[in-house]
Amino acid sequence: MLAIQTEELTKDYLVGFWRPRPHRALDRLSMQVEQGEVFGLLGPNGAGKSTALKLLMGLIFPTSGSARILGRPAGDREVRRRFGFLPENPTFYDYLSAEELLSYFASLFGLRGAARRQRVTRALDEVGLGAERRMKMRSYSKGMVQRVGVAQALLNEPELVFFDEPMSGLDPLGRRDLRLLLLRLRDRGCTIVFSSHILSDAETLCSRVAIVAHGKLVTTGRVSDMVAFELRGWELVADNIPPDLLERLRPRVQSITVLGADRYTLELSPSNPPELMMQEIASAGGRVTSLNPLRTTLEDYFVKAVSDSAPRDPTGARP
Repeated sequence: MLAIQTEELTKDYLVGFWRPRPHRALDRLSMQVEQGEVFGLLGPNGAGKSTALKLLMGLIFPTSGSARILGRPAGDREVRRRFGFLPENPTFYDYLSAEELLSYFASLFGLRGAARRQRVTRALDEVGLGAERRMKMRSYSKGMVQRVGVAQALLNEPELVFFDEPMSGLDPLGRRDLRLLLLRLRDRGCTIVFSSHILSDAETLCSRVAIVAHGKLVTTGRVSDMVAFELRGWELVADNIPPDLLERLRPRVQSITVLGADRYTLELSPSNPPELMMQEIASAGGRVTSLNPLRTTLEDYFVKAVSDSAPRDPTGARP
């Protein structure tokens, strides 16, 4: 059974005051999400990602098309008990502590007594919130509020979790912790759908992604299939290269970037073996500090896909 299936899912909003006219926020989205996978919904700001998530959860209703969640129609009351949700900008009762807030949410799921306390403690432990859990939330940083948001999304031990820009407001340590948490959830069989414009996170976590732009699905598939990761060249960083050698190397490289005093980055084509150049630099008294392959990334693919999907004016030019 599929975790999510949409067919021609469409949402129009009326915009304007005197003469409102329809604006299409999501245009005939058709996609499938397998159970137990991490699925990324990618796109620039305003692409329709949040609209798609709200439609899937039944928070808003489609203009046309349909969606099924865990085998049932989107918005079904029973299926809502089986998923969790983190909005892009969570807002909570800031006069409560994280423990008090989650205890209240747990009571809405029918948990009582020791079972409720254990569930709240486990959720806060999973997101790494320590003694701060007893402080009033008005004193929390944005990253701490985000951790509480993740905890409330996991409170009902969901089969499916929707995260809308989950890395927002997190510092590098918090982002690492959340990535590890998502992988643990996946290993437990939980299906994860998250929207993001941070492509490195999607490339690290997702088995499949969908790219949305201008309300339309641009492409979907496995990251490994969408991005061939072919070698585009080499990046060689070296210092103390004699000026005469640098001039002799210039015609044989694609570019030379000055990083600092006597420190350079040389970009080589894939047909130019870096070993010979490294030997020349070392023989002339220079020092190679790093050599990195340059490969196509999901970001390269994303930029091209979004650019190709941009609307054109009647002359064929993109705005």
